[in-house]
Amino acid sequence: MTILTGMKHSAIALMLGSALTACHSTDTPATDATSGAYQYPISQTDDLVETLHGVQVADPYRFLEVNDAKTEAWVKAQQVFGQDYLANIPGKQVLVDRITELWNYEKVTAPFEHGDNQFYFRNDGLQAQSVLYVKGKDGQEKVLLDPNKLSEDGTVALSGLSVSNDGKTLAYGVSSSGSDWQQWQFMDVGSGKLLSDKLEWIKFSSAQWDHDNKGVFYSRYDAPAGGDKLADVNFNQKVYYHRIGTPQTDDLLIYERPQNKDWGFYSTVSDKGDYLLISVSQGTDSRNRFFYKSLTQKNAPVVELVSELEAEYSFIGNDGAVFYFKTDLNAPKGKVIAIDVTRPAKANWQTLIPESEDTLSSVDIVNDHFVATYMHDVLGKMSIYSLGGVKRQDVALPGQGTVSDASGKRNKDYFYYSFNSYVQPTTIYKYDFRTGESTVFAEPKVAFNPQDYVSEQVFYTSKDGTRVPMMVSYKKGLKRNGDNPTLLYAYGGFSISLTPRFSPANIAWMDMGGVYAVPNLRGGAEYGEAWHQAGMLDKKQNVFDDYYAAAEYLIDQQYTNPGKLGAYGRSNGGLLMGAAVTQRPELFAAVLPAVGVLDMLRFHKFTIGWAWASEYGSAEDAEQFKTLLAYSPYHNLTEREYPATMVMTADHDDRVVPAHSFKFGAMMQQKQLGDAPVIMRIESKAGHGAGKPTAMRIDEFADIYLFLWENFGLKMPKSL
Repeated sequence: MTILTGMKHSAIALMLGSALTACHSTDTPATDATSGAYQYPISQTDDLVETLHGVQVADPYRFLEVNDAKTEAWVKAQQVFGQDYLANIPGKQVLVDRITELWNYEKVTAPFEHGDNQFYFRNDGLQAQSVLYVKGKDGQEKVLLDPNKLSEDGTVALSGLSVSNDGKTLAYGVSSSGSDWQQWQFMDVGSGKLLSDKLEWIKFSSAQWDHDNKGVFYSRYDAPAGGDKLADVNFNQKVYYHRIGTPQTDDLLIYERPQNKDWGFYSTVSDKGDYLLISVSQGTDSRNRFFYKSLTQKNAPVVELVSELEAEYSFIGNDGAVFYFKTDLNAPKGKVIAIDVTRPAKANWQTLIPESEDTLSSVDIVNDHFVATYMHDVLGKMSIYSLGGVKRQDVALPGQGTVSDASGKRNKDYFYYSFNSYVQPTTIYKYDFRTGESTVFAEPKVAFNPQDYVSEQVFYTSKDGTRVPMMVSYKKGLKRNGDNPTLLYAYGGFSISLTPRFSPANIAWMDMGGVYAVPNLRGGAEYGEAWHQAGMLDKKQNVFDDYYAAAEYLIDQQYTNPGKLGAYGRSNGGLLMGAAVTQRPELFAAVLPAVGVLDMLRFHKFTIGWAWASEYGSAEDAEQFKTLLAYSPYHNLTEREYPATMVMTADHDDRVVPAHSFKFGAMMQQKQLGDAPVIMRIESKAGHGAGKPTAMRIDEFADIYLFLWENFGLKMPKSL
């Protein structure tokens, strides 16, 4: 079992060539920082203009890309200004208290088994990070790894783990302050003692054990040549083998592709240890190549089974030379195929589970059966098939929500899965093949009654006539009078599906009388690869239009009005917020772009940002440049009235570097002609979001709700 946080695809994207020519760059004093009703911190401007494909493009805040004393002073001033603004809004403690009360319940993950040991995470409620436990065949549990002890402030987090097949050795990755960079270490499970091994300069990789438990396969980059590990571009990922007890400098290079620096490699080992499987990605493209290497034959070469970037190939398992894959080749909603690697020609490939009307999310092999998880109009569905593709049954689920992948073994007759929704906390179930039924394994005890809340699915029509689903959640008794405070959260990109997910903070929002709405915009994978492609590259505007149509639906159907509608999104969703505030500001009272991609002409110049060219396109290409410039939030800010805006980022975000938010926030403060505030919420010792301690997460939600409530013109209640 490997748990990995980070990008969906571990490698990187193709950059297209077109030189960028700087005309001139001269520091000039900032103009009057007064904008609208606020005296903002002074932001220095540069008289910098570039000619890109014959178009002159100004970039007055380029200096904020450089991590130096001037930028640090600007950040500190913006932090103080934002903190002072929030501190002057009464009622935050009421929010903190209620969210804390709702958050304070025991959370347990589905267990996974290796050897005689069972492993699972548990959080007693308010622990900064969840704790890894192990239970042996004697039934006695013990703490194996407590990430809360990795640092005093909880900002060093567990970012991945992998247990050896015999259950005796743990490999785990840690990251500091939310960084994507990981350091992997090893522990003896029986004694709890750390081994001396350490693996560094790892991003977007797991550690996969060989079958004899002597070492792991992993992928890494060279150390950043420029010395700025938070900003330097990452290319040339390589696959290594590390043998336990040896230094990393002795690790064996398994595979590299220096002629394809933008290729990335995610490795797994087959259940019987007979093959190393290498998924080869290019950028964040959902398509991948697939290579393999025999681990039973000495000096076996890496074989290119799928050498073209034509579809997704997700390895499920194998029976000897027969490999099973989930793929969308000629099947946008997904299917299961078998490939005999001794007869690899496509004419010999066999379809086992054909494409259906539902979107195939994942497939696992348990008890020599395929356990397939689907999305039916976004909502979870689980079915069981024989290895020959014959459907055995659908698993009865407890409601409408999200079902996780099956956690089980091929030689076991049971598996675990989790289920949750926007109003139902995550419950763990155990499915028994002998009875064909599920029983509750772990059910949380929470400080609210889920039956008091409603989460319903609606459908609306986007600008071009496309039918789009949306989940709308609220407390029972809410009246559709057109006056309810509403938060519209969305993402729309990178083939990532927004399925229902429980958050205790959302219950606090509903307790305040709020509506929480999540539309499933194009760009995600809710309806397969065709849905994804309809919201990428030159079709990105579809994503924005889907979002505006969701806002208009909520207004037309009397859930809310523009004076009480808030917009919120993170990362690629932060880009969506930047588009919303520049394209349709009249729809929203408040907008919250968080860790957003906001400069669409330069995102490819930092860390892993160049990987996103497969999703967005690249300013290096003349035609794609035109598309990007047309909606790039930073470049489309003009002098006008904007809604209240809280730009959110973190100083250690090395996924979407904080310069995106810095430049956008500075420009927006300069351009704001209205009376609504434009503030920055910049976290210290935090990154893109993964591994954030519980207290920081609660504080962030409280500030979000506080900012929305204030700018909806509402007063916080004295209690919730």
